[in-house]
Amino acid sequence: MTQDSTETSQAPLVAHLIELRNRLLKAVLVILLAFVGLYAFANELYLMVSEPLRLLLPEGSSLIATEVASPFLAPLKLTFAVAVLLTIPYTLFQAWAFIAPALYKNEKTIAIPLLISSVLLFYAGICFAYYIVLPLIFGFFTTVGPGEVTVMTDINNYLNFVLKLFFAFGVTFEIPVATYLLIKAGVTTVATLSKKRPYVFLGCFVVGMLITPPDIFSQTLLAIPMWLLFEVGLLAGRTVKQEEETESETEENKNEVAKPQP
Repeated sequence: MTQDSTETSQAPLVAHLIELRNRLLKAVLVILLAFVGLYAFANELYLMVSEPLRLLLPEGSSLIATEVASPFLAPLKLTFAVAVLLTIPYTLFQAWAFIAPALYKNEKTIAIPLLISSVLLFYAGICFAYYIVLPLIFGFFTTVGPGEVTVMTDINNYLNFVLKLFFAFGVTFEIPVATYLLIKAGVTTVATLSKKRPYVFLGCFVVGMLITPPDIFSQTLLAIPMWLLFEVGLLAGRTVKQEEETESETEENKNEVAKPQP
C-alpha cells in the first residue's frame, strides 16, 4: 500500500473523529448553558426536590447541613444534575446526527421512535419516583422510628438518596425498549421470554435490591414496576413478528410484479 492510499484511508477516520469531537463539545456546551441559566434557581430547585420529605417531617424536625460546604454544594450538584436531565434530548440528537448517515432507511424508521420513547420513558420514571415512590417511602420512614428520635436528615445525604432513586427508576422505565430491541434483533423471542417469566420476576427483586437503598420498601416499589414494564415490552415485541410478516408479503408482491409475463 502506497503512502497516498494510506493517507486516503485515514482521512475518513480523522473526519469522523473531528465530527464526534464537535458534537460532544456542542452537547457539553448546551449542558453548561443550561446549568448557568438554572443556577439562579438552585435553592428553589432543592426546595422542590426536598418537598416530598419536608411535607412529611414530624413537627420540630427539619433538614440539616452537617458539613460546612453542604448548603452550597448540595444545590449546586442538584442544578448540574437537572441541567444534564433537561438536555438529554439535545445530547441524543447529537448522537443521532453522528450515527444516522451510517444507518439504512428501515433502521432510521425504527430508531427515531425508539429514541423518542426512550427519552419519554426515562422522564416518566423520574416523575414516577418523585410523585409516587418518594412520598410512600418517606411516609413510611418518618413514622416507623422511635417516638423519642427526632428526624434530622442531612441535605447532601438526602440529595444522594433521591438522585440514586431518580436514576434507578429512569433506567428501569427503559425496559420495554430494551425488551423490544432484543426481540427485534433476534437475540430472543417472545415465547422464550414468556417461559422465563418467573426468573424475570425474581430477577427484578434482585436488581431492585442492588440499585436501590437497602430497604425492602423501595426495593419492592422498583421491582414491581420493572416486572410490569417487562410485560409491556413483551406486548411490544409481539408486533415484531407482524412487521416481519408484512415485510415478507411486500417483498413477495414485488417479486411477483418483477417476474416476466409469459
